[in-house]
Amino acid sequence: MAARWEVADVFRRHGDAYRRAHDGHLGRVERRVMSAVALCRTAALGGHAEGCADCGFVRHAYNSCRNRHCPKCQGQARAEWLAARQAELLPVPYFHVVFTVASPAAEIAFQNKQTVYAILFRTAAETLRRIAADPNHLGAEIGLVAVLHTWGQTLQHHPHVHCVVPGGGPSPDGTRWVACRPGFFLPIRVLSRLFRRLFLDELRAAFDAGQLGLFGDLAHLADPAGFARRLRDLRRAEWIVYAKPPFGGPEQVLAYLARYTHRVAIANSRLMTVTEDDVTFRWKDYRHHGKSKVMALDADEFIRRFLLHTLPDGFHRIRHYGFLANGHRAAKLALCRELLAARPIIEPATPTEPKQATIAFDRCPCCGGAMITFAILLRPPPRPSFRQDTS
Repeated sequence: MAARWEVADVFRRHGDAYRRAHDGHLGRVERRVMSAVALCRTAALGGHAEGCADCGFVRHAYNSCRNRHCPKCQGQARAEWLAARQAELLPVPYFHVVFTVASPAAEIAFQNKQTVYAILFRTAAETLRRIAADPNHLGAEIGLVAVLHTWGQTLQHHPHVHCVVPGGGPSPDGTRWVACRPGFFLPIRVLSRLFRRLFLDELRAAFDAGQLGLFGDLAHLADPAGFARRLRDLRRAEWIVYAKPPFGGPEQVLAYLARYTHRVAIANSRLMTVTEDDVTFRWKDYRHHGKSKVMALDADEFIRRFLLHTLPDGFHRIRHYGFLANGHRAAKLALCRELLAARPIIEPATPTEPKQATIAFDRCPCCGGAMITFAILLRPPPRPSFRQDTS
């Protein structure tokens, strides 16, 4: 069943007031996201009209905004990405490891998304690869898919990377497959310590190179002594690396990836009400065993929290490392299958999660007849330009 309320409704009802209230602090990316989500699948983006050749039923189908932050525009991208990943699955256990940035570092990350999120990706992947290559632990080259999430259930800023990792890899000389122990991948405490060290080393290097912008509440960190104190505190803090139970098989891996890879900060299905004053949504309290709760936020605060999670233009939130890295993936996977004496997986696996109801847009919902496009719905004319004519 389609969601009654959508994030688009929040932007349509409260977006103009939010823009006026935060005009001096709202960036280009945030403005574009608000506009795209509000206009998605409306006449403003154009579309087409189609009718049934049998019963005469007519409907309008409007275009999608295709913005990666839009809750309604991820289905096709997710399906295409999953189809490509299907052929890469190996017949081995898969593990799920989550690397979370400590809160004092997350504050720096928010003001430097491009730089610090990239550091998070690199150091999480390097931590896994370095510990896995150690013969005292696994002694193998591993591969992994890493997905960036920046939100928690209540939409607060909470950057972390989800890594899906096959349980083993080729030996250093490429002559045999090295499998991890059943139900155990790598020691969490060792991962946590190395991740913290690598991340803080890179963060310090970025500061020394002048790549970090520190302003507002963090302006005091622009001073080298202040930044050094922040790093010292971060070295003393516990950094969370969490390993979930291993997946049961390739089907569970695909089901997981289908839920996580193209997720946005909040799905429309979680929204309960959108009023003139606030937005109410469901959330899970994982500190209390995932208990379902309800939260009401002022509309201005809801929009602020949603926009915390916009990503810089061109930033890739899904990345591949090790033998799954893009440059040599095909050759490395062929070696892995040879070592495992396995044939490529061709038949698509069936996800374990329930399928969402979909509408067959090529069939008439009234009689089942063929729907034929008979008119293109053009976009409204563009707004006039205010640039002065210099001719």
